[in-house]
Amino acid sequence: MCGITGIFAFNELGRLFMINMNAANEALAHRGPDMGRMFMEERVGLAHRRLSILDLSTAGNQPMTDPTGRYTIVYNGEIYNFRQLRSDLEAQGIEFQSDCDTEVLLHLFIQEGENCLNKLNGFFSFTVFDAEQDSLFIARDRMGIKPLVYYVDEDKFIFASEMKALLAYKIPREVDVTSVFQYLQFNYIPAPESIFKNVHKLLPGHFMRIKKREIQIEKYYEPPFSEGCTYQSALSYDDAKRQLLELLDDSVKQRLIADVPLGAFLSGGIDSSAVVALAAKYTQKLNTFSIGYKNEPLFDETKYAELVAKKYDTNHTVFKLGNDDFYENVFDLLDFYGEPFADASQIPVYILCKETKKKVTVALSGDGADEIFAGYNKYLGEFKARENGFLAKMLKNSLPILDKLPKNRNTAIGNRIRQFHRFAEGMQKSPQERYWYLTSWQNEIGAKAMLSDKAKSLLDGEEYQSRKSRILNLIHGSDFNEILHADTLMLLPNDMLHKVDSMSMAHALEVRVPFLDHRVVNFAFGLPSHYKINGQMKKRILQDAVKYLLPKELYNRPKHGFDVPLTKGYKGELRNWIEEILADDFVTSQGVFSLDYTRKLKQTIFDTTNFDQNQVWSVLAFQHWWKKFEPTLVAEETE
Repeated sequence: MCGITGIFAFNELGRLFMINMNAANEALAHRGPDMGRMFMEERVGLAHRRLSILDLSTAGNQPMTDPTGRYTIVYNGEIYNFRQLRSDLEAQGIEFQSDCDTEVLLHLFIQEGENCLNKLNGFFSFTVFDAEQDSLFIARDRMGIKPLVYYVDEDKFIFASEMKALLAYKIPREVDVTSVFQYLQFNYIPAPESIFKNVHKLLPGHFMRIKKREIQIEKYYEPPFSEGCTYQSALSYDDAKRQLLELLDDSVKQRLIADVPLGAFLSGGIDSSAVVALAAKYTQKLNTFSIGYKNEPLFDETKYAELVAKKYDTNHTVFKLGNDDFYENVFDLLDFYGEPFADASQIPVYILCKETKKKVTVALSGDGADEIFAGYNKYLGEFKARENGFLAKMLKNSLPILDKLPKNRNTAIGNRIRQFHRFAEGMQKSPQERYWYLTSWQNEIGAKAMLSDKAKSLLDGEEYQSRKSRILNLIHGSDFNEILHADTLMLLPNDMLHKVDSMSMAHALEVRVPFLDHRVVNFAFGLPSHYKINGQMKKRILQDAVKYLLPKELYNRPKHGFDVPLTKGYKGELRNWIEEILADDFVTSQGVFSLDYTRKLKQTIFDTTNFDQNQVWSVLAFQHWWKKFEPTLVAEETE
């Protein structure tokens, strides 16, 4: 697990920016504290920060060049089947100088080019420079577990694992207001766009070729969903359960390969508990880690994690957090992001990774299971909406009443009312618009009302509709699997995986995700949707497949998610910070938000308790980011 960056200069002006490569590499030091090195040629530079996981010797250092001197690679990730791939290459007469997967990947690419991607089981972003062809090849893993961002103009192409490394090259910081508009709806910016003009994210399952000024981008993988086509439908439900468990077992087993201490996150939910149960077969006294809340019992689920830890005799550690723990870590984690990101569960994930790193370097997690097996509450709502049964019709007709009731995430009753209201509103919409509504935290009207007149004038409505259509074209309103497919392409890499990668790599902790082994994903999307969800049960086949492995108490309990109790802090410890970033003079000079909106927002935060915590957090995270990185609106550059 590492950090990578590099530059391809198209001309002499582009070459001048190569002097920034060392600073860019140092901006990634947290991702790879064990070693930092660079490779330089006349117009190409590659840099790497190493976190040693396999072959801890210097033989695994990067950038790595093949014996001919033609090919040089920088690579971030892990290839779990590298030993089998190595054996195949050795049978072809290739000799290896190390025991690491980097060298295997390099030689596999030399032998097979882009076709090597179909043989890889793992997560990665990597770049290979071909000195003979004077070209770069860049690829990102199938599911988007590892990030890759890039900047391009007429003089140069620059890439990096993180936005902060790109910014170290002194590129323009011109804000894309259309991206701001998306951020205010989702709390993240969907790929391939970013917060900045001319900065993009390579999509999951895609690769790039850069030669001279020509840039080609191609897709090599997408979860194999085709409407109405479920190639596993011939499997009986019981046979499908057995096959799923076999695939998960092998995926977990492969992800236990490491030359450093290893553990697993254990939330007490089905997903992480299943991973721990399977990992415990191959590891004695597996290290497991949970996070809970001292003063917020509604959000605390550590008792369920402790049941699993006891059943499998793991070396279990529980971090019980008080409100002070959140407030003390808020600014460190917000400083980490190079573009606005506001999934509030980033706070406990950041703290969990920080504490876990004190004992291990690699941790397994249960991420991805909700998206591919239908685990979120919104999926049950969508399922019932498509059924249009009695409950759906009743709630749809109850919308005027639900409009008047208090809704919040801070109490069980308030959260249930919020969920019913959200469902009832969604019932009024078409399948496409309902997907957009249930995927976002703020509707378009509300998001636009937050913006200043200046920002509204810079909002490209045609570009926004193009981005929206690209996503909604995935939804047709028939096969429920299309919802999971859309979320696997949008929500999973842009929110969930981005959050975990960012917060774990902030502490040089590698997090591995067994549910996103492409064999498991392919199998899941070949199953009929009723194997995954029905009117009573979400994540049906997964829950049934692992039921005999887990304590019975884990079943039939509410799913809370990783919510964060910040409301008290807004009125206390965090009040001065909020006053500063929502001050009238700062908001006015910034030009993004309506002054009337931010004034009302401050009043709501300080004088009430019933407000949308997600909307508040998204604004605060954005303001903190703006103050740190000092970007500009495009209009300010062209006036």
